[in-house]
Amino acid sequence: MSETLRHDGRRPDQKRAVSIELGTMKFAEGSALIQVGDTRVLASASVEKRVPRFLEKSEQGWLTAEYAMLPRATHTRSQREVSRGRPSGRTAEIQRLIGRSLRAVIDLKAIPGLTLTVDCDVLQADGGTRTASITAGYVAAVQALGRSLLAGDIARWPVLDSLAAISMGIVDGTPCLDLDYVEDSAAAVDMNLVATGSGSLVELQGTGEQRSFERHELDSLLDLGMQGITELVAEQEAVLADVLSDVRSLRDKGERRPAPPKDEASLWGEPDEV
Repeated sequence: MSETLRHDGRRPDQKRAVSIELGTMKFAEGSALIQVGDTRVLASASVEKRVPRFLEKSEQGWLTAEYAMLPRATHTRSQREVSRGRPSGRTAEIQRLIGRSLRAVIDLKAIPGLTLTVDCDVLQADGGTRTASITAGYVAAVQALGRSLLAGDIARWPVLDSLAAISMGIVDGTPCLDLDYVEDSAAAVDMNLVATGSGSLVELQGTGEQRSFERHELDSLLDLGMQGITELVAEQEAVLADVLSDVRSLRDKGERRPAPPKDEASLWGEPDEV
């Protein structure tokens, strides 16, 4: 018996077509435009030589994120949140998700005195905007941090692991990967997964939209999600190949230098233990 295909012709375990374009913004230190099916998100990463007040006396930097949707990113026009005076609860929740996800793979002690702000703007929404924002935000952040390392603004590479995000859900009784809007709005169970390239979970958001779900269903969805993360990370690394090559070259040169003074030893070694 042949496998039932989804409404767009995909297999249940097949993610949507993904394209990532690096350096799409002229002035940002890092930027990436991602297209996941019909969802499009523009992410930029800005590096500023300052930290929030609560970190002014510390020896670490900071990473934060903002998220917004263009008024006609969806089927009907939505009001700009700036005209309402404050972000919606959904926007605030997604901003926090993006920020804490990226902080999970960035060693903030390696960027002292700097703040990295990742802005994610949804140009078109067809499901999975928060996961696409995280996936593109990571790419933009790596490009920005690579430039900071090459410019000498930071002394060692702060990226601890790769990071991507994807959605999963149970649609018409079948576990499916990477839901679009049609599937997301009809899913009995809806999940978002954020994970690292090495296979560690960063965040799992799961909701029984129409019913509760069993442990074996959760395991099936997690397996699908981790498969999707592996595929996304491979695409990120292909886009970032030149950036990562430059970083490796610089680190190799650093490792061939004479042994540094004791108080500088950690700058070119592994990240300090926390």
